[in-house]
This record gives sequence, structure tokens and C-alpha cells, in this order.
Amino acid sequence: MFDWLNEADMATRLENAIARVIAEGKVRTYDMGGNASTLDVAKAIADYAS
Repeated sequence: MFDWLNEADMATRLENAIARVIAEGKVRTYDMGGNASTLDVAKAIADYAS
């Protein structure tokens, strides 16, 4: 959506934050083998994106 809004920088920051959270593996939802809530994952992504 950020790309569609011509916010390429924010799109890249968000994509990188998501990739970093997944790669670290510290915060994962049940479907990814963890026990974190969706909100926990969203907070971790927001921390890296800011």
C-alpha cells in the first residue's frame, strides 16, 4: 500500500522490519512455531520500522 501511495521509503522500511523480525525468530506467532500474539509481532515490526 505504501508503494501505491508513492511512499517508497516507508514501504522499504516496513518490508525490512518484517524481514528482520522473521529472521531473528524471537517473536513468532503460533503458525510460525512460536507463542507470540499477532499484537506482539506487530509491536516488534513497529519498533524496527521506526
